[in-house]
Amino acid sequence: MGFDATRNAYDRYMGRYSDQLAITFLSFTGGEPGQRALDVGCGPGALTQVLATGLGASHVAAADPSESFVAACSERVPGADVRRAAAADLPWDDATFDLVVSQLVLNFLPDPEAGVAEMRRVARPGGTIAACTWDYADGMTMLRTFWDAARDIDPDAPDEARTMRFTTERELATLWEGAGLTDVRTRSLEVSTEYADFDDYWLPFTLGVGPGGAYAASLDPGALERLRDGCFRRLGGPEGAFTLSARAVAVSGRRPG
Repeated sequence: MGFDATRNAYDRYMGRYSDQLAITFLSFTGGEPGQRALDVGCGPGALTQVLATGLGASHVAAADPSESFVAACSERVPGADVRRAAAADLPWDDATFDLVVSQLVLNFLPDPEAGVAEMRRVARPGGTIAACTWDYADGMTMLRTFWDAARDIDPDAPDEARTMRFTTERELATLWEGAGLTDVRTRSLEVSTEYADFDDYWLPFTLGVGPGGAYAASLDPGALERLRDGCFRRLGGPEGAFTLSARAVAVSGRRPG
């Protein structure tokens, strides 16, 4: 999927959104001083950093299967307990954390149900388990533009709106309820970011990050240029700075206890 990337590559591609989303997401989940929190699938540490700001780095742990992301998160949030681990095999004891969160990761897990079960296992009774994902169908303009342009030249392009699960509030609520969590609630989260120009939008796709980057890397030069032109047209041919919006869907629940 192209997520074993440098922090700089990820930040240019998705970090400009995830940094903002982390703040909005945690305003939904809550969290109080003195609590312990775990960020599952931490990436280069956007959400981990926001957790550490509110709770203190010594009260925060994070996990990611990517060695480069673990290194980036450790550097970004010194003092946090950052470990290389998959969501389905978290290296912490039962009932360790008051808050277990996962941002923009759930629908990339090989076994989301197993990942949520592990998140529940390491949460304390009464603790909060929460996650958010992009609304790929029509809420994430950056990716929607890219995949619509890709399907113009390749009807079989692996559009994330067609391939991803758990991208609606109903799907997330059903997953949480199926995991035996209580007080399940959902919310739509809105963020936006400014691009300096079209190249600021386009070039991150050429860095190989995420499904979009992996797809771009698979194209021959001619197809890649056609994809670039398609994105440019769909964005209205911007000549200077422009802003794109993005919508995520979030779910929260509690471990019974």
